[in-house]
Amino acid sequence: MNDYLEKQPSPWYSLMMLLVYTFAFSIGIQLLALTLGELTNSSASTFLQGDDTTSLGSNSRFFMYALLASGTFGTFYLPSVVLQKREPFQAYFPVQQISPVFYVLAVGILVGFSPMMELIAEWNAKMTLPESLKGVENWMRTQEDASNDLIKKVVMVDHIGLLFVNLIVLAIFPAVAEEYYFRGSLMHIFNRIFKNIHITIWVTAIIFSAIHVQFFGFFPRMILGAFFGYMLIWTNNIWVPILAHFVNNAIVAVLAFYYTTLGKTFEELQTYDSYSIFVYLGSFMLTVVIAVLFYKKSKLNINNGEGLG
Repeated sequence: MNDYLEKQPSPWYSLMMLLVYTFAFSIGIQLLALTLGELTNSSASTFLQGDDTTSLGSNSRFFMYALLASGTFGTFYLPSVVLQKREPFQAYFPVQQISPVFYVLAVGILVGFSPMMELIAEWNAKMTLPESLKGVENWMRTQEDASNDLIKKVVMVDHIGLLFVNLIVLAIFPAVAEEYYFRGSLMHIFNRIFKNIHITIWVTAIIFSAIHVQFFGFFPRMILGAFFGYMLIWTNNIWVPILAHFVNNAIVAVLAFYYTTLGKTFEELQTYDSYSIFVYLGSFMLTVVIAVLFYKKSKLNINNGEGLG
């Protein structure tokens, strides 16, 4: 048994290998997708030049979806799965049996915190840096605009078939792949390094938000990442944060579809509703109540032999 334990790699080695896999698969898979796109038609050039794919043929839109899906698959899913295959003694993707109530509570946290999340998002969107950092702020705005342009091309659809595809490419794929990567592999590695689960959750959440390169939505995404982290720790089941992640992304896809059918713009979709102070306080208190209930139930499951193990 001791010989077996000695063969386990250090967390730093695991982290290095995860990053190597990330770089290799991300570049390799997307280059393959780009090459196939160039060989079949001019969709690759059209997409990379930033043309409005909403007015293009089905081939261009298909290529756009293929590139997004392959990016998610290569950057997040494959590195996580390959690392787990190499280190089968590490529980990267726990699937402890739990009560279905946890899935309901996970979605309840997202719904309860929604007004507060909008308030934080609005503040973050209006964030400005000191004059000495205007160059950095301009770069951040450029990155934000580029990301928004891509999102706009994808989500603003008025055909039910395209909504279905969006739910797959923008909700199901990222929910599984990103949770495998961040809450599965990365959080597990960081916990072996920091040996403090709260530091682990928040560091992972910061990286999760930063990797999207959308700085004026950084804080809401970071908080979401922290929610997902605690959901995993409290249930020891990777499918709880996966479901919450899916619901969050699916809501955006459905709202974008609804706005498009009404003739509204992507900019209108990004506007935030203002509520009274009582709604924000109620949102915060409701989230706390659901989170406490979530935590207490997880403790009960641990005592019954079902929880974190």
